[in-house]
Amino acid sequence: MYLYNSLSRKKEKFVPNDPSIVKMYTCGPTVYHYAHIGNLRTYIMEDVLEKALRYEGYNVKRVMNITDVGHLASDADTGEDKMVKGAKRENKTVMDIARYYTEAFQADCEKLNIKWPEVVEPATNCIDEYIEMVQKLLDTGKAYFVGGNVYFDTSTLEKYYVFNDHDEEDLATGVRDGVEEDTNKRNKNDFVLWFTKSKFEDQALKWDSPWGVGYPGWHIECSCISMKHLGEDLDIHCGGIDNAFPHHTNEIAQSESYLGHKWCNYWFHVRHLNSDSGKMSKSKGEFLTVSLLEKNGYDPMAYRLFCLQSHYRRNLVFSWENLDNAAAAYDKLIAKIATLRDEGGIEPMMFADLKKRFAKALEGDLNTSVAVTAVYDVLKAKTTDATKLALIADFDKVLCLNLLSAAENLRKKQAEEEAANADPEIDALVAARTEAKKAKNWAEADRIRDELKARGIEIIDTPQGAKWRKV
Repeated sequence: MYLYNSLSRKKEKFVPNDPSIVKMYTCGPTVYHYAHIGNLRTYIMEDVLEKALRYEGYNVKRVMNITDVGHLASDADTGEDKMVKGAKRENKTVMDIARYYTEAFQADCEKLNIKWPEVVEPATNCIDEYIEMVQKLLDTGKAYFVGGNVYFDTSTLEKYYVFNDHDEEDLATGVRDGVEEDTNKRNKNDFVLWFTKSKFEDQALKWDSPWGVGYPGWHIECSCISMKHLGEDLDIHCGGIDNAFPHHTNEIAQSESYLGHKWCNYWFHVRHLNSDSGKMSKSKGEFLTVSLLEKNGYDPMAYRLFCLQSHYRRNLVFSWENLDNAAAAYDKLIAKIATLRDEGGIEPMMFADLKKRFAKALEGDLNTSVAVTAVYDVLKAKTTDATKLALIADFDKVLCLNLLSAAENLRKKQAEEEAANADPEIDALVAARTEAKKAKNWAEADRIRDELKARGIEIIDTPQGAKWRKV
């Protein structure tokens, strides 16, 4: 498999540190509100990546954090804690908010067939690990304590801007444009490892530490949770493109300074889901959720297909028209699969050839749009229905669009409708029309069709024979 590595800015052949296991880390949600569908696009594509790796035969251990403390309104260590803000909004405790929205996020993942990682760790579970890392960074001169907070010193790094081409002179003392200056910082890109009560006197969650009562910075969470469960060598780190800077940049800085060696080999970033007005964001007020899509009559699988039809490294524009197109495509796809019958046996050579096309799409930097096209190639292929069904079942291990189960549900619904609308007289006329067509008595066939039409009956010719319905 070849993946685009954001760190090297090129496609690279994926080679895990240990052939027996792929260590994969995912930046989890800050659980102060519902996840919007832009957030969930990232998790869908990370889910596909994990399943594609498993499809290739890898054993994958995936870890994800739940941010329930420390994520400030600005990623640059300024503004109110997002969890505190959420608790105030709903007049609940921070932990009540965290539990509720963690469960809501998990429910959204289930609806979208996003596999829940093997390890999901709330940030509040790992205070001891954060303190240990901060202390070592202080001891080795990589961090400093001033004004009640512990900061990482970015000037100690050979290179800080690892995901972009900023001038290293930007590390000079100063502050980012538009961000309230923190005069304690030696360099403008230094970031907080540990806040004390000197930062927020009313912070809801605080712990004892060698530097005073306080709480961890956001960036240190992922480093410590990853190391706790995956060790010192990480294969793939995933997240949205907006996490690349400063969050992932800071993760690399503190992790490699702590470890003394390279930490993660591959960085997988998913681009934004945009609306007509730009990037989707909870800060803008109203935002779209999976539940809202369902209330508007959309199957969550239609949204998953919508995401799979585009490459993860391209910005995707959401509109109701675009979602309608995806929903229509999904319904048509399921309808075609529903016509297949498990007959004719599996043709090994045809199965292998079509499977190869699908695998090639995944191996080429997770090209899900081509992978979806491979499903249509199967449906059009001159092979047995049994072969087609086996291939669709195989492909759906990665796509996870409920293709066979949705098709089976459609067949059951159609059978129930047919049973409810059974009419021996109509059935006899439809059968007579079929016999007339076999005898090439077109005039009689047309007469019967016109008679049925006049009675409000539409005949539908299918590979399984003529069907009828009331119109």
